[in-house]
Amino acid sequence: MNVLVAVAISPCGLSDELSAEVAEAVKVIRESGLPNHTTSMFTEIEGEWDEVMKVVKDATFVLADKGIRTEVILKADIRPGFTNMMHTKVERVNTILENVK
Repeated sequence: MNVLVAVAISPCGLSDELSAEVAEAVKVIRESGLPNHTTSMFTEIEGEWDEVMKVVKDATFVLADKGIRTEVILKADIRPGFTNMMHTKVERVNTILENVK
């Protein structure tokens, strides 16, 4: 079943600047081949449940396996029969906003 998740994978207790560690997790997600989109707070990933959860696990453990305490925040949208939600949900909102006067 298709799922759209928003995930934030954050190392804890290292320093004030964590961009390098976050980039390691995002790299795993981008190399997964699943549709994804990174913003300043979350990375969205879309695909079959098991595939998405494997990517989340792999991206988390790229840090945890180095002994880095890692925090994960995950939000999932499971909508049977729907795909390409990463784009169509945004398109629906933009269409409504274009028609608001």
